[in-house]
Amino acid sequence: MRRFRRDPLGYIEDCALQSGAEVFRLPWGAWCVRDTELALTVLRDPVFHSGMSTFFGSMLPSRTAQVALGRAVRDLMRAHLPAYRQCVAGAAAGLGPVSQWPQAGPLLVYRCTADVLLHPGAPSALRQQMAQAVAAGLTARQPTMRQRARAEMLRPRLLSAITEHVRSRRTQGPAADEPRDVLDAVIGAGPEEFTDRTVADLYLLLFQSIVGNIGYAVAWSLLLACLHHGPGRSWPWPADWLVREAARHRPFVWMVGRPVPHPLEFGGLPFAAGTVLSVSPYLLHHDPQRWDRPEMFRPERWNEPGGQGPYLPFSAGPFTCAGAAVAHSLTSEAVTALAQDARLAVSGGDARPLVSGSVLPRPFTLCRTLKAPAQAALTKGGE
Repeated sequence: MRRFRRDPLGYIEDCALQSGAEVFRLPWGAWCVRDTELALTVLRDPVFHSGMSTFFGSMLPSRTAQVALGRAVRDLMRAHLPAYRQCVAGAAAGLGPVSQWPQAGPLLVYRCTADVLLHPGAPSALRQQMAQAVAAGLTARQPTMRQRARAEMLRPRLLSAITEHVRSRRTQGPAADEPRDVLDAVIGAGPEEFTDRTVADLYLLLFQSIVGNIGYAVAWSLLLACLHHGPGRSWPWPADWLVREAARHRPFVWMVGRPVPHPLEFGGLPFAAGTVLSVSPYLLHHDPQRWDRPEMFRPERWNEPGGQGPYLPFSAGPFTCAGAAVAHSLTSEAVTALAQDARLAVSGGDARPLVSGSVLPRPFTLCRTLKAPAQAALTKGGE
């Protein structure tokens, strides 16, 4: 475990290289699939994935309810894309010439999704608490005990305020035919017997996932692009390539696993019911048999015919994230806005991740210098 904590990604790469089997044991007792083909089989196996997604835990009563909620939130976020695109341009300008990352990522995303996460008519005190939670790092498990304690101190009070607001909304009844925000979507997808606290827990889970996953994906995209391209020049890659390559190179979710529902066999090994079997998107994204020079950050690979291997930053199979395409769009829009008419450079950062539940970038400073507007050429005679 000490070796794992020092370098989790390097540790599982070493385990995968040294293992002669298709599945190897992890330090905490779970198992991880080493072989890419077997990993894809596991992810798509209907028997292994029978039951419900572990993302929601036991908060929803059925897989049907999980799917309905995921789609409702996805459709709501997709409808918000035009407003987000307009807001993120102003938010990027508001960062100023120097900003501190990765914490600026979730803050930027929250600023541009605040009204769809919780509509403007919600209590201002609650909206302020949510902004404070984002600033404190509650959108992802932080890498140090001090950071985690600072963030988690806000959770009970925030949950209490959300629960009280849920109670108020449910008492008043629906205000419109369509959900006004993510909280409406959660209330609408849940059965009436849900407690107010369960609705609040579900909402906070989705809030953290949207703001944290997208915010840190933006941070990784900026950091890796700047580290692999000289300062003072425009990037040669479209935002779409850049965001995809960042999610391949440093997937925010680096390990996905679930308990085996009943005795099964994978890779010639028997697994008892309840055994946790995992697949690592990080390992699959760095398989040299499937990717050309996977250790390198190369956004141009996304324009090379046949240059891509198995890509699953949002998992795969029955439990692929319903909002994967929308999350990619939100990330790409933010990266585009930050790079628009500007030269970007970073200092203090490197590509080594901080792994604490998720793969987070180390702190870095982003310098954003606006390009001088092109001067119109003079006509003959100086007119």
